[in-house]
Amino acid sequence: MTEQRTDSAGPAFAYVTTLFFAWGFVTSIIDPLIPSVRSVFTLTFAESMLTQFAWFIAYGAVSLPAAALLARLGFSSSIIVALAVIVLGCLIVPVATILDLYPGVLLALFVIASGVTLLQVAANPLVAVLGKPERSHFRLTFSQAFNSLGTVLGPNLGALIMLSGGVFGAGVLADHAASREETLRNIDFAFLAVATFFALLCLFIWAVRKRINAAAPPARAGFGAPWRAFGSGWALFGAMAIFLYVGAEVAIGSLMINFLVDIRFIDVMRTAGVIDALSSMGVLHADAEDERIAGQALGIFYWGGAMVGRFIGSWLLTRVRAGVLLTIAALCAGVLCLLVTQSAGAVAGVAALSVGFFNSIMFPTIFTLTMERSTAPAPATSGLLCMAIVGGAVLPYLAGRFADANGLNAGFWIPLAGYAGIVVFAAAAARWRPA
Repeated sequence: MTEQRTDSAGPAFAYVTTLFFAWGFVTSIIDPLIPSVRSVFTLTFAESMLTQFAWFIAYGAVSLPAAALLARLGFSSSIIVALAVIVLGCLIVPVATILDLYPGVLLALFVIASGVTLLQVAANPLVAVLGKPERSHFRLTFSQAFNSLGTVLGPNLGALIMLSGGVFGAGVLADHAASREETLRNIDFAFLAVATFFALLCLFIWAVRKRINAAAPPARAGFGAPWRAFGSGWALFGAMAIFLYVGAEVAIGSLMINFLVDIRFIDVMRTAGVIDALSSMGVLHADAEDERIAGQALGIFYWGGAMVGRFIGSWLLTRVRAGVLLTIAALCAGVLCLLVTQSAGAVAGVAALSVGFFNSIMFPTIFTLTMERSTAPAPATSGLLCMAIVGGAVLPYLAGRFADANGLNAGFWIPLAGYAGIVVFAAAAARWRPA
């Protein structure tokens, strides 16, 4: 049986890595949704951040039940259920927009995120065990690189659909009924396309489920109760670090489009010839609305930086101790956030976009460092770590409140505090070797 698992581990790893791309795509499409719903429903920054709150609160509510479901169903069946839930949530979006209900959009996001939560609870530990234990840092970081590919394409395609025409058309008032209706239909189209993608992915995983099962150890082995993770100090410490990391990353991504427009960074890009260069490459249209260009810049530079960083980081993690590399990355990200709070224009824009590169290795490295040190069963620890992704609901809302009160630059104080906490975790993990 062990030989069969070894032979099928490579293909199974490739199949599961497609899931990382998929949930990266659907998670990052929320970033262009924020300015879209903010304009359509006339929201403050804090109110528009409720999209992220509805999304990431699902991790807090669903992660431990998802861990229990994983123990009962196993890896492949749990993944199939997760993908079906995501499709259901995407189909709720057009119902909510037809009824003109912002709370309905929030409900749809919660349902989608519940499916993504189950997907992460199953896929993260699965990738970690599909091969040699000493290369788990490499495997999870490499899979997360494809997650970043999804986060690059998500904002770009989302901005292309949701931030074009309608209320974002030149000279159109935001409260104009016809333009508002056009933007709502653009939102519908985006999520119906995502639903189709995930339905096809669900069929694919169903077709290869036996190969995944052959490569994976039984999920129920040594599971116990999902709350056993609360008895491990390292599991709790790692959950705190995940909470801060996801909150910081999502807060920056959520503010970025409005931030780049507010500091007139798009004008800087035009003056420097960056937009013309990207336009000549077919990446964006030079005469597009500022919000659409900012949304695509978010995907190309912020999330694209994370993708490049994960490919580089997966190589570095075979040569540098994970705790040391994580400490350096968190320190650099914190310094860049501090620079954003103290500057404006080109400096602030470049600093904000550059944080994505240093975010790259944080989630997979925190995850695997914690799994190595936790005394709780692996599925329980995975459930707790995924529950901590609820930080993506809390920190962006706080950043939105800071931005409403003190300006968008001030919103970066929240992720700065998050990175400081990650430095503490990383330094401790570098000193404390796993048993």
